Amino acid sequence: MKDSAPSVIYLEDYTPPAYLIDDVHLTFHLHPTQTRVISRIAFQPNPDATDKTFYLHGTELNLVSAKIDGTPVDPTLTDDGLTCDAPDAPFIWEAEVTISPETNTALEGLYMSGGMYCTQCEAEGFRKITYYPDRPDVMAVFTVRIEGDYPVLLSNGNPQASGDGWAEWHDPWPKPAYLFALVAGNLVAHPGSFTTMSGRKVALNIYVRPGADEDKCAFGMGALQRSMKWDEDVYGREYDLDIFNIVAVDDFNMGAMENKGLNIFNSSCVLASPTTSTDADFERIEAIIAHEYFHNWTGNRITCRDWFQLCLKEGLTVYRDQQFTADMRSAPVKRIDDAITLRAAQFREDAGPLAHPPRPSSFSEINNFYTATVYEKGAEIIGMLHTLAGDTGYKAALDLYFDRHDGDAATIEDFRACFEQAMDTDLTQFTRWWTDPGTPHVTVTEEWNDGTLTLHLSQSIDALGRIDWPARVIPLRYALIGQDGAEMQAEQLLILDDTVKTVVIAGLPARPILSINRGFTAPITLSQTQSDADRALLLAHDSDPFNRWDAGRKLVSDVLCRMVMHETAPDTRYLDAMRVAVRDNDLDPAYRAFLLSFPSQAETAQALHMQGVIPDPDAIHLAHQTLRQALAEHLQDHLAALYAAMTVDGDYSPDAGPAGKRDLGNAVLGLISRLDGGKQAAQQFATADNMTQQISALSALLWNGHETTQLAAFADQWSDDRLVMDKWFGLQVALSAPEDTVATVKALAAHPDFNEKNPNRFRAVFGAFARHAAGFHRADGSGYALLADWLIKLDAINPQTTARVVTAFDSFKRYDAGRQDKMKAALNRIAATPNLSGDTREMVARILDTA
Repeated sequence: MKDSAPSVIYLEDYTPPAYLIDDVHLTFHLHPTQTRVISRIAFQPNPDATDKTFYLHGTELNLVSAKIDGTPVDPTLTDDGLTCDAPDAPFIWEAEVTISPETNTALEGLYMSGGMYCTQCEAEGFRKITYYPDRPDVMAVFTVRIEGDYPVLLSNGNPQASGDGWAEWHDPWPKPAYLFALVAGNLVAHPGSFTTMSGRKVALNIYVRPGADEDKCAFGMGALQRSMKWDEDVYGREYDLDIFNIVAVDDFNMGAMENKGLNIFNSSCVLASPTTSTDADFERIEAIIAHEYFHNWTGNRITCRDWFQLCLKEGLTVYRDQQFTADMRSAPVKRIDDAITLRAAQFREDAGPLAHPPRPSSFSEINNFYTATVYEKGAEIIGMLHTLAGDTGYKAALDLYFDRHDGDAATIEDFRACFEQAMDTDLTQFTRWWTDPGTPHVTVTEEWNDGTLTLHLSQSIDALGRIDWPARVIPLRYALIGQDGAEMQAEQLLILDDTVKTVVIAGLPARPILSINRGFTAPITLSQTQSDADRALLLAHDSDPFNRWDAGRKLVSDVLCRMVMHETAPDTRYLDAMRVAVRDNDLDPAYRAFLLSFPSQAETAQALHMQGVIPDPDAIHLAHQTLRQALAEHLQDHLAALYAAMTVDGDYSPDAGPAGKRDLGNAVLGLISRLDGGKQAAQQFATADNMTQQISALSALLWNGHETTQLAAFADQWSDDRLVMDKWFGLQVALSAPEDTVATVKALAAHPDFNEKNPNRFRAVFGAFARHAAGFHRADGSGYALLADWLIKLDAINPQTTARVVTAFDSFKRYDAGRQDKMKAALNRIAATPNLSGDTREMVARILDTA
């Protein structure tokens, strides 16, 4: 790690690589601390290159030897790579390096997890394996030989040959180095198969540790098979190798990685069983498996030219996995879930010092741009294009993209050109969604005059201290709802492509209620002059499921803000509207569970901040608790019957129907626990036959402050299951009383089963701590000091995880002066740490606005 400021890389400085690669042969002689990597690479000069320097990236490598066309050479080495005189003609580069997987705690490149060798090469991990032009636009065919005394030796592509202590793999599809993968260890396979639409039979395997995890693979295998079938049916994309392998790894910085034919997964994102996984876990696992599989075409067969284009492969693939989940489960519920995630994470990024465009114009550490803006906002941009193009135009554009760029390293401009051709339109203005930061704020005002409704719309963007960002193309679906709840005018698509726009709707029999941005067509914040009565009516009757839910969300957000600002009692109009909504048996139970949910306390803080109010975390926590209690009391006549009606008979199934009933039943249980002293929750805990019911009961007890013996019983039952124990750690932090949170975190960090080297366990404790608004933002600054202590410690072990968790400080400017000073002191202490990693240094500088 280096103590100097990292260099800045600019999109405008992109130049083609000096040399291209025909093929790559790698041989690995595995050893925990002295793995030998021998490379044989066929280079050729790139005729399009402007810089002819032969440069190979390399970090933390010990170079043993190097040759060009069989002749030893003496390259010039730096901390970041090497340069060497090279022929202006095709040549063979050969090199041998040694690396130490066992001591690689950063979990980039080749490292060890529980005695298993595994890799993580995105974004720039391959340069920790051997010297190579480690950039996405250098694509090559790989052949890999692995030598080691392990029963399972895996790499990309198809198996070529194997013997005692060795195996060879060949990937016929050119790929950049970030998609390279290797796994070696004592593993067992859960096998399956899939027959493609052209009749080829593909062997499928999920590799896990023997014994503990073999019974947790069936759901993941089914999810993979469903993903493969869906991608054929919806996008016409067929898998292109003879085998597809997934490996579950305990120590992993990300959720999963789409390496060609060998996907490496965080164990928490692939292993599932009814007794150890919740309904949410099953849905998440299904979505992540789909996401990584869909990358086979949108990320692998077509990759990104440079890391500035990251939002292309990730945004498009997230959009595809969202479509998949909507088809597998409930489309309205999925859309609401996506919006909640976007508003909580991405809108927060846009509103603070970490704001950046989906495609930034510069970066220092690419690891810091795996963000909600790149992923979630990137997906919303694809969704808006789908809206503008329509189903037919969208399909034509994607088919053109696949045909035109198969085997390419593509750019946003390449993708845009396909839509321009399919739609026969100019999308230059639309491109601002990719190139400009910030969340557009759309204001809608209404004039009513004798049967004519006039809508005045305006858009503005406030990001990174600038308010003069150009207008974007914002598609808005809208409808008019009558006072009887029926649609007065069917849904229309309105395009706001200027700073202001006026829409006149004549011939109306009575003044309607405007339902706009239906289906969350565009990722914007919206200001409407709308009464609580209008919102209550939309909550009860809007024909658009998203806007029906959103009306309730806005209603409860306003109620909470008023309670904080004016210390008012809970608004009975909201409580009455909820009583109607939760008893509507025509609504999906999962949807009704969403109606019962509140915005997070951090979202309430942001809502207050947008109104010019300095948020008080303690007052916000009190308002949330008070309103939740009032809701329980207001609905108490219906709770017991509703809870009973959500009972699911028969064997456990993670499918949408029974999962939705459990979701609503457990939301109701949380309210009942406020009224019955936790009796119903204790009974559910005692009789639960699946993790969803067990942990929901435990959560209801903890959230409502009941002294419980169930917490210890849960730990005793699941002490041997590391994924369930992650839940146990996180639950105690997330549901602790604000005055106890710091002490709880300290106690858990001292627990013998806490291991800061494991990203899942660290995030379970300190990720939950960062999200506990009132507990983290204690006025005395103890929360800030504690997190800073641990981030300083972790940075020397795992910079990527440290840099992600440090974003807990990114909203410091919204709080009072005392809290601001204490947060800045914690950040400055992190920044002053000797040998701080570039990942963390950059994030701290951006938060403090000193980058």
